[in-house]
Order: sequence, then C-alpha cells, then structure tokens
Amino acid sequence: MNSVSPSPRRGLRVALLSPRGPLYKHGSGIWKKSLRYMPLTLTTLAALVPEELGAELRLFEEGIDDIPLDLEADLVGLSVITGSATRSYELADHFRSRGLPVVLGGVHPTLLPDEAAAHADAVVVGYAEETWPELLRDFAAGCLKPRYDMAPDFRLENVPIPRRDLLPADHYFTRHTIEATRGCNHNCEFCVVPTAWGGPRQRPVAEVLAEVRAMNPKKLLFLDLNLVANPDYARELFRALAPLGIRWGGLSTIDIAFDDELLDLAAAGGCRGLLIGFESLSQASLAETRKLFNTTRDYGDAMRRFHDRKIAIMACFVFGFDHDTRDSFAETAELAIEARIDLPRFAIVTPFPGTPLFRRLKADGRILTEDWDLYDAQHVVFRPARMTPEELLRGTEWAWKKVYGLSSIAKRLLGAWVQPWVSLPANLGYRFYARNLHRFYTCRGAPV
Repeated sequence: MNSVSPSPRRGLRVALLSPRGPLYKHGSGIWKKSLRYMPLTLTTLAALVPEELGAELRLFEEGIDDIPLDLEADLVGLSVITGSATRSYELADHFRSRGLPVVLGGVHPTLLPDEAAAHADAVVVGYAEETWPELLRDFAAGCLKPRYDMAPDFRLENVPIPRRDLLPADHYFTRHTIEATRGCNHNCEFCVVPTAWGGPRQRPVAEVLAEVRAMNPKKLLFLDLNLVANPDYARELFRALAPLGIRWGGLSTIDIAFDDELLDLAAAGGCRGLLIGFESLSQASLAETRKLFNTTRDYGDAMRRFHDRKIAIMACFVFGFDHDTRDSFAETAELAIEARIDLPRFAIVTPFPGTPLFRRLKADGRILTEDWDLYDAQHVVFRPARMTPEELLRGTEWAWKKVYGLSSIAKRLLGAWVQPWVSLPANLGYRFYARNLHRFYTCRGAPV
C-alpha cells in the first residue's frame, strides 16, 4: 500500500477528481454549458478537509476539463458513479503506478467496495462527512486504513459550506446548487439510494437558509434526491424560502401533486420546476418495482395541478420493466404529449449493482453484461421479458424523437404555457439530444 505522508516542509497536496461519465465523449459533452449545473461532491469534500492539515486542494471535473495525468499530489481522491467506474479505475491504476496513493468513494464503491478496493489504497463507503476528515488525518499520520465506513447513526448536521470557489463557475449555466436533504423514504427495486445510503436525512432548515443567504442567488437548484421525503420538513423549508424571493427547482416524487398544502407552499416558496419520476403507465410495472405510491396517480391531473401553480415539470419515464411491451413506447409518448409535460425524459431500466433488481435479474440469468460503461440508462444491459434488447433500445430512441418532434413540442408547450422562455430553449436542447443519442452513448474515456 502506498501511504506516504506529506513532506513536513509543506501542507498536504490533495487532488479531487470526478472522472468522465457516459455523456462526456469530448470533455464538455452533449450539453456543453447550456444545461449544466455545478455539482457539489468535490466542493463538499474540499470543505471537509481539516484546517490543521494546511492542505493545497485541486479539483478536476473531467466533464469540463481534462485531468492531467502528470499531476503532482500526495493523495488523489476520486468520486465514482457506476457509469464512470471503468474510467475511474483506469485513472486510479495510472496514478498508483506513479506512486500516488488513491482513495475511491461515491455510490459505486459504496455498492461494490471489494471491487473498488482492487484499485485503491482506501475506499470510502457511504456518505463521507465524518470519514473523509478521519481518513485525511490518518493519512497525514501515516496510518491510512483500507476502508472507511459511514456510521449508521450519521446525521446531516453542521455540514460546512461547499468550496464552490474551487470550480470554474463560468462553465455552468446553473451555478447555485444546494442540498437540504439526502436519501429517500421509498424502497424502489431499481433505485440505488436505499441500498447505498438508507433512509432520508435532513439538514436543519436554519443551516440551509444560512447557506442560501451566503450565495445570494436569484435562481437555485436543489440536488436532493427527494425534497419531499419528509413532508413536515419540506413544509418548514418552503415557508422559510418564501421571504427570500428566489426561484428554485428540485427533485420530488409525484406525491407533492396531490398534497394541496405542500404544493401551494412550494409554489409560494419560489418553486418553478420539479423533476419527478413518473416511471411507467403500467400499474403492474409500478407494483413490480415497489413504486406503489405511483399506482393510483392520474398523471394528467398531476400536470394540471402543477401548471395551475406555474410549476414546470421534467417527467422521467423508464422502459424495459417486465410488463412493458412494444406498445409501451407509443402509449407513453402519447401521454407525455397529451398531458402537456414540459420536458419528458426516457430511460432504459438499468439494474445497478447491489440493487434488488440486479440481484433478481442476476439470479434469473438475465444480466447480459457487467461492463459498467454501459450502465448509463440508455443501453440495454439485461434481457427484457417481453421484447428483444434491440427492440427496447430502438423503442426508447423512437420515444425521444417522437416527443421532441417540432409538432409535439408545440402541442406540449402551447397547451400549458408555463415559463416558455425557459421551456422552449430546454426543449430545443433536448430535441438535439434526442436526435444525437447514437453519438453520445457510444463513448469510452481516453486511454491513459
């Protein structure tokens, strides 16, 4: 194991890397700057570095800039998702071959810590707010351990404000991002969240408001996986946001549409857009994947409720559940158009490692590949129940092109007319995406 303490003549040099994922074939990727938001993982890790180490920090997000293979550092940390795992391991092996100690963390090492350990001097499992500072102090003392696990009673309190100054703000269209909560209160079969991190956690509202005021934004994006996982907390947060006059968006379940008080508070608190997983029109598919809270919902009624409050919706649908057939693509696309969904999105069921879905399909012999590069929700990595892998892939591509045809865009937007100055450019951006899926989902990272 490489565990070289920094020279006593200088502080600890730490390089934090976010390797390139499937959308970033040539650095800036499909969206360039137009629809990108500033991520929080690296900047949060930077804020957690103990002051007494006097660390020199360098952050690299490979989606916007190349990672220098000749970088000098005492310690290299990589944040890894499943779609970037292969690239992350290539980089980790390269830096270790140069004698640089490497730490791997993030959702993929949390799901598969033993796999990650083969490419790292240490692996961080779960949230890193407590373990990352401990790891750095151990490393500085020359006693790095091979694994650091999140405590089961971890609380999301007294979290330092992310070091946003360490990433180039001009590379992001949405610069002001924040987290108020983590986790989710549901246990969907395909979702990595309950497997990797467990149930929901909330930051004290006062701490969230202090961070918002420090940024002084006009627009804000909550990166929470489910902002309304705890409805009482969400009500408190929305009431606190109202006096600030900020326009914000975030992620939610469809539950919010049918809680009039919560929805009214969100709108009054500045909510102008939500990303919601509608997932499927099939009641059987929703039941199959444990998303029972969607089974009694009328998506058209939900959209009317959102639009009445001038909230635009990015609705995500997933194809490839066991009850899906070749008819599912046209039925779902038609619903997206008729319900006037502002920004429909489509994904292919992806059985991420460690999830109940992966275990079920693996036991049934239906996993076709464990090439993590293809686990990006736009490739077929398993054998569907009622269609071929090729039919699932082509049907998903067809649905994208159908809802982002010019006539479909016009029908959806003119029928709702919610924030057209935002929705129209976003739809044109997704029209480009829909017509270029084949270009952006055949990539692998540059060789090292």
